[in-house]
Amino acid sequence: MEFDVVIVGAGPAGLSTAIRLRRLAVELGHDLRVCVLEKGSEIGAHLLSGAVLEPRALQELVPDWKEAGAPLNTPVSSEAFYFLTGPASQLKIPRIFTPRSLHNDGNYILSLGGLCRWLGEYAETLGVEIYPGFPASEILYSDQGVVQGVVIQDAGLSRNGQRKQSYEPGLELQAKCTVLAEGSRGHLGKALIERFNLAGNADPQHYAIGFKELWEIDPEGHRQGLVVHGSGWPLTKESSGGFYLYHLENNQVAVGLIVDLNYTNPYLDPYAEFQRFKHHPLVAAVLTGGKRIAYGARSITKGGLNSLPEMIVPGALLVGCNAGTLNFAKIKGIHLAMKSGMLAAEAIMADLEQGSGVKSHGGYTGLFRRSWIYNELNQARNFGPALHNYGLYAGSLFNYIDQNIFRGRSPVTLRDHRPDHSVLRRADECKKISYPKPDGILSFDRPSSVYLSNTNHEEDQPNHLKLVNGEVPVEVNLAVYGGPEQRYCPAGVYEFLHIDNGGGQLIINAQNCLHCKVCDIKDPGQNIRWTPPEGGGGPNYPNM
Repeated sequence: MEFDVVIVGAGPAGLSTAIRLRRLAVELGHDLRVCVLEKGSEIGAHLLSGAVLEPRALQELVPDWKEAGAPLNTPVSSEAFYFLTGPASQLKIPRIFTPRSLHNDGNYILSLGGLCRWLGEYAETLGVEIYPGFPASEILYSDQGVVQGVVIQDAGLSRNGQRKQSYEPGLELQAKCTVLAEGSRGHLGKALIERFNLAGNADPQHYAIGFKELWEIDPEGHRQGLVVHGSGWPLTKESSGGFYLYHLENNQVAVGLIVDLNYTNPYLDPYAEFQRFKHHPLVAAVLTGGKRIAYGARSITKGGLNSLPEMIVPGALLVGCNAGTLNFAKIKGIHLAMKSGMLAAEAIMADLEQGSGVKSHGGYTGLFRRSWIYNELNQARNFGPALHNYGLYAGSLFNYIDQNIFRGRSPVTLRDHRPDHSVLRRADECKKISYPKPDGILSFDRPSSVYLSNTNHEEDQPNHLKLVNGEVPVEVNLAVYGGPEQRYCPAGVYEFLHIDNGGGQLIINAQNCLHCKVCDIKDPGQNIRWTPPEGGGGPNYPNM
């Protein structure tokens, strides 16, 4: 199948690219065929974010978004920031002493999945073709190395790779331009970065794992529009990170914990940290008596400006979190992902207008550097490295000075050259961490959480979680690091059996995979490769 532009990923970056492209095409009198591929069963099925939206990019993309019915129903009405000093104590930080980047005046609490479902419907009214349930498995290249499109994953293969009766070969989608908008740690974006050494002049990319649960709570404890952020316990010693608690409409709250993946102790269990965090009185007072209705987790690309790769190659562009445009100082990336997609659309259309095809998209870099997205990321460039290099307390002080006094324009640029997977220490150098047993009221085990994510994969299909070397998990990860994959995975995908006799066997429960990509990121030997499963597989988040 031939298109003018193929976009991989129906998140905020991909849909904004498509909408802007079609609007420009209409303005300029072109009949531009734009296709969006989405690996989830529907738009929003794999999308998860807190989420608080800064509406700046949406205002530019769809100026009449209010009249058009965009699902921004909960403006931020109040906010608070807490530092948890222990499992039962906290310190409320006055607004004047929090970094300006964390203020939320004029923002909205929403569901990212709900927003993108609306954007998808809007895009279709403009003539964009959207195909959910079709994962792109590889990139098409010409003999000269120019990207010419993507290949859709074969369907109907058995576990051993044999064709079943339901077999359908994957199509080649050829395009003048391919836009990779897969989100955090997209596998095609990763392949493109490696092939063209796009990150050769950048700092290593850094990541976190973000957890989210949606709760229905007692109306008496609900304060629609309240945004609560904080840091501290339980992450003060073993890792950096933070938490959030957002009061949406309909007596619902979103609660979550973000754990930076630069932690060093292999015994740290991010999922267990999230579960015990909810027992802190500040959070428990809100959730007690409520009902947990959804769960999910995903990686967050948080390296910022210092870690941005080159985003253009002949025939293709990287946008949004596939490149790493999230502003970690704000804990927000939706508006930046949308803007990067809009700029990509403008660069593509300029190339097509000039008749130059899509050989370089050289205009994209210039548009990006002249836009407000670059200014915002530049002002936040030190936020993550400060926490990584100086720790929670000194790093927070640096960030307060950098953001509130220098307003992100200090003459200093901090760096962190250590990839997240490289900092894990040997198990015999670290102290084991004892976690309380889930009580089934505020805290829960992994199987019950995965159940709430509506995760499903066809069991008789090739394993989409690939091991480069099958001996490494037992001989290295288990022997040296204590088997960290059984802890950093938020869905219980990785399990070691028969370890009491000095041996061991790794079992990969791929059916549980939430597509968070943390295993691809944190594995100490980079021995795990996440690849897309059969189309439509994975979580089916209802409104996350």
